[in-house]
Amino acid sequence: MFKNRKIILAAVSLIALVGLTACGQAGTTDSSSGESATHQLKDAQDHKVDIPEKPKRVIASYLEDYLVALDEKPVAQWTVGKGSIQDYLQDRLEDIPTINYDLPYEEVLKYEPDLLLIGSNATVEGGKYDEYAKIAPTYVVKNGESVTWEEQLEEIGKVFNKEDKAKQVEEDYQTLVNQTKKDMSDKIDGKSAAVLWVTNNSAFMVAENRSSGRLLYGDLGFEVPTLTKEVSNKATSDWSAVSLESLSQLDADYLFLVNSDEGAAMFEDPLWQNIPAVKNKQLYEFGPETSWLYNGPIAYTKMLENIKEVLK
Repeated sequence: MFKNRKIILAAVSLIALVGLTACGQAGTTDSSSGESATHQLKDAQDHKVDIPEKPKRVIASYLEDYLVALDEKPVAQWTVGKGSIQDYLQDRLEDIPTINYDLPYEEVLKYEPDLLLIGSNATVEGGKYDEYAKIAPTYVVKNGESVTWEEQLEEIGKVFNKEDKAKQVEEDYQTLVNQTKKDMSDKIDGKSAAVLWVTNNSAFMVAENRSSGRLLYGDLGFEVPTLTKEVSNKATSDWSAVSLESLSQLDADYLFLVNSDEGAAMFEDPLWQNIPAVKNKQLYEFGPETSWLYNGPIAYTKMLENIKEVLK
């Protein structure tokens, strides 16, 4: 009888020990292996990705706007060559080294990431996804011309377990839009506007539903000029080339210029000087260091602030 009792007590102790071990494994960290817990999400290409609960070394090339908005910092930031970076984010990223936009494997390895966020399907074409996935968990964020920055922000919010923060960022932006429309109704209602980017002595116009076009026409309610509608119907990217001859007929009350070529000869051409908005001194110029060439909650917020400043 006593012997059976000892056997029973031993069995109960073993069960209790197993139970305690299981509880320890169910937490955020496995103390025996030191491995962080993960949560699984399905990405834009249907990969099931095990994402660290608290990633510390993230590479999210060209998605840095979203990370900054969610109070996250990447371990390396997007660049083209060694010259082009997102200047408007540098108050938060000034000490972050750069990585080329096409994410060379050896460069990615150098930063020892624990998570890769990919913003374009093209980045992982030709078997590249499998190569990146060998380096770190690799998550392709939904992308494409019909995907809004809000959709991308919400998805990245899920990745970082910051859905509430993402929603708050969206609400703050919409509040700013509504207040701007109210405060500047006399400058917006019934007025048309267009956005041009000049680089290498060539002009490009933003499409109606993309980038700053969506901000002007969709969010703020400016009227769409005829030329912008024509360009938008044929657009295959955010910015489309447009001739100086056609610009001379641009029927826009306001013209917002992103100037990446201050010495461009076209600015001295009579056709440019006869653009109605230019003649009427309704041309507002921004440098390439501003956010007008980019997408994301911070980019859009800064564009709104620019518009408020120049049209006040």
